[in-house]
Amino acid sequence: MNKLNPPDSHHLDAAQGWLGLGDWASANHELDEISLESCTHQMVLQTRFQVYAAANLWAMAAEMARALTVLDPGNPFGWIDWAYSLYELNRIQEARNVLLSVVDKFPNEYLMRYSLACYACQLGDLKDAFQWLETAVHLANEKEAKQMVLNNPDLQPLWDQIGEI
Repeated sequence: MNKLNPPDSHHLDAAQGWLGLGDWASANHELDEISLESCTHQMVLQTRFQVYAAANLWAMAAEMARALTVLDPGNPFGWIDWAYSLYELNRIQEARNVLLSVVDKFPNEYLMRYSLACYACQLGDLKDAFQWLETAVHLANEKEAKQMVLNNPDLQPLWDQIGEI
């Protein structure tokens, strides 16, 4: 990945700082100052995704995440972010399809399986949801993963079964 040069690198740093402070509008303004040549840089796209997500601009966030999957298809977080954006747009089946298309390429990525469990549960496929969840819990820190499940209302239909994992 190419390194950004000043002043673009300074604008990116400032944008990330504003995001850390919870000010997505100022972060967005800083990103708008980045040169056209650097707008497709992976870190710029990732930060732009974070801005759109913080602003609840999920259609735009989905486009940024999708662009990241094209730029770096080997990075699971672009796929996870794209699917999550679709989920936030209430396009749950599409979100599930995005992850199903690549899940086998990331055999140790628990968050992808956890997300698939959430989407399957929301679609009413509790058997599939439980299987994805079981795999996710075994790949992650089991205690923390179980707590995540119990704090996620999307997985409420599976709460009674969490002890079976």
